[in-house]
Amino acid sequence: MTDHENDQLQPMPDDWQRALAVVAHPDDLEYGCSGAVASWTDDGRQVTYLLATRGEAGIDTIDPATCGPLREREQRASAAVVGVSEVEFLDYKDGVIEYGLGLRRDIAAAIRRHRPELVITLNHRDTWGGVAWNTPDHVAVGRATLDAAGDAGNRWIFPELIEQGLEPWDGVRWVAVAGSSSPTHAVDATPGLERAVQSLLEHRAYIEVLTDQDPEEYCRTFLTGNAQAAAPRFGGRRAVTFELFSR
Repeated sequence: MTDHENDQLQPMPDDWQRALAVVAHPDDLEYGCSGAVASWTDDGRQVTYLLATRGEAGIDTIDPATCGPLREREQRASAAVVGVSEVEFLDYKDGVIEYGLGLRRDIAAAIRRHRPELVITLNHRDTWGGVAWNTPDHVAVGRATLDAAGDAGNRWIFPELIEQGLEPWDGVRWVAVAGSSSPTHAVDATPGLERAVQSLLEHRAYIEVLTDQDPEEYCRTFLTGNAQAAAPRFGGRRAVTFELFSR
């Protein structure tokens, strides 16, 4: 075990009211951090989801024109389970998102609209740790989100957003990366764990082609296992982990 793995995870900040979660696909947040989202909305905090795609290329047996609307419906139902009512989509093409100015601009625009103190995204690194390769969409969206958190506060970057009525927002205090192999902070998973399981289970069409395992057993095993794996670094409590970048 490395020294880093022995480091204790710090509690996530709780002095905020609005969060914006930005990811590439339906199900990214459910695999990554919906248990924490459930706890936050229970406390009266507002969390909004922004997805770059509708996940239309995610199911080999369903053509994209049919799959996109199906996965959008599943995502909205999934978000509702953990208290999120506002879900937006940017309509990038699933599987071929490219990091660049357009993506940064669209995410910065959303940050200016929603004015969050906390921005959440998914692992932006090449791997999930070791040799488990990440997808290009996750890398592009995660990296663009980290950059857009700064872009949103600078009136001279994307000045066209001001012309659209989106004034700069320099109020992002943290960007929290879920699914990181280098987590620094955590949220107690237990209060939101059952709803996290049910939230992931709403992606049934996707899960049923992903595994031969019973869908509920699959969801419960995956999320419980991840939460339990973080417990030794969080005072023995099952945890949802994040790598937290301060701004």
